[in-house]
Amino acid sequence: MRPLIIAPYLPSYAVTVVYMLQNTEYHIWPYLRWFWRTQDFSKVERRRQLQRTKPARLLLLTLWCGMALQILAGLLLIALWYWHGLAGGWAFGLALIISYPVIWAHLIIVPLVVGRVFVIKPRERWLVIHSEQIFKNHKGFKVAIAGSYGKTSMKEVLLAVLGESKKVAATPANKNVAISHAEFAHSLNGDEDILLIEYGEGAPGDVGRFAVTTHPTHAVITGLAAAHLDRYKTIERAGQDIFSVARHLKPEHVFVNTESPTTEPFLKPGFGRYDQSGALGWKVSDVTANIEGLTFTITKGKQQLELKSALLGRHNIGTLCLAAALADLLGLSDEAITKGVSLTKPFEHRMQPYQLNGAWVIDDTYNGNLEGIRAGTALLRELKAKRKLYVTPGLVDQGQATQQIHEEVGRLIAASGADTVVLIKHSVTDFIKAGLTAGGFQGELIVESDPLDFYSNLSQFVAVGDLMMMQNDWPDNYI
Repeated sequence: MRPLIIAPYLPSYAVTVVYMLQNTEYHIWPYLRWFWRTQDFSKVERRRQLQRTKPARLLLLTLWCGMALQILAGLLLIALWYWHGLAGGWAFGLALIISYPVIWAHLIIVPLVVGRVFVIKPRERWLVIHSEQIFKNHKGFKVAIAGSYGKTSMKEVLLAVLGESKKVAATPANKNVAISHAEFAHSLNGDEDILLIEYGEGAPGDVGRFAVTTHPTHAVITGLAAAHLDRYKTIERAGQDIFSVARHLKPEHVFVNTESPTTEPFLKPGFGRYDQSGALGWKVSDVTANIEGLTFTITKGKQQLELKSALLGRHNIGTLCLAAALADLLGLSDEAITKGVSLTKPFEHRMQPYQLNGAWVIDDTYNGNLEGIRAGTALLRELKAKRKLYVTPGLVDQGQATQQIHEEVGRLIAASGADTVVLIKHSVTDFIKAGLTAGGFQGELIVESDPLDFYSNLSQFVAVGDLMMMQNDWPDNYI
């Protein structure tokens, strides 16, 4: 009980509050819900630390000054009661001193609201409005990349392959919202051959608005899965939003990953299609998949390319094949295409392999959807190892489908051939366990309640010859 009581009065408490704001992207209601349900503030920063950005430093300074002033005001009231007999001074003073952690955790919202209304929003509106003309006037191919998953991977593959012979610019990292697009537009020189613009889908209507602003000439839809269902409510509504980009384009300029079965209701005649079997008339054959990556052949008529990539998993074949097909359409030579594909490699926390004490660990902790689980468990099943281990905390933002989806996660893990399954304990753990049971899992099951301790001591958990698949992350603001 002692840490629960004293934690809000420690110097680190202000850092914790700003950390909570930062990890909810300074959104007020997610922050407040997280704050209200937190019982022990000493355990909030479990896996990460506050990034001391300029906004974070300003908020910290505001908190420290506000808390100090409230404590001083409390002490002053007590002093006035003691020396001058101020009625109720001791009670009000003590109340101010005791309550300052809670009061300032809420008062810190005020500068956020003021800054957002009078500074951030006007600046963002100005940038977005002006970016629309930049995109509209740009003469290059503008490729919108939308979907529930795989967007950043598709963007980086296209950047590597097309960049061999063309001048290509792409939105950085996973920056995929309106202000990110606007800042990207203002960074352009105007002589780029191709622009790659990743679209996020945080709320209904986002993709349509992005299309109006960025004026795409082509679009790639990477797949549809249960994600952000806290806002979309159903996968159908998410699909309607994601596919709304197609309304702005000719059907033959829209390329859809048909390996994602949930895209089928949204497909229209003329759409280009891609999957593990091929893309845009190219056929895939002679596939080899191992811990070093992929090798395969693609053929179209008399044209044949032998391709090799360090990307892991057969689910990446369709992405690579589409990149090669688009490169061919844009006039890249066979040599440039082959070299571009050979440069593709796993991205950070996305099927990223590394060795640890003679074991292979595949870090797929950025993944956050059922299709990613499906790809990861399929890869684990295919690869050879003395012992196979699978680690996950589950998925967030699954809405009303949370139980159904996590029972399916359990069944997929059971079918992966894992000898040991480690579940990072959260609200969905029992659903995954039910799926494991339904899937006939007979291996070792470990439920880990301290993820920081587990990941920090991972080297003691694996042995020579092991293969561990780690999927998904569970942000600190989720329970």
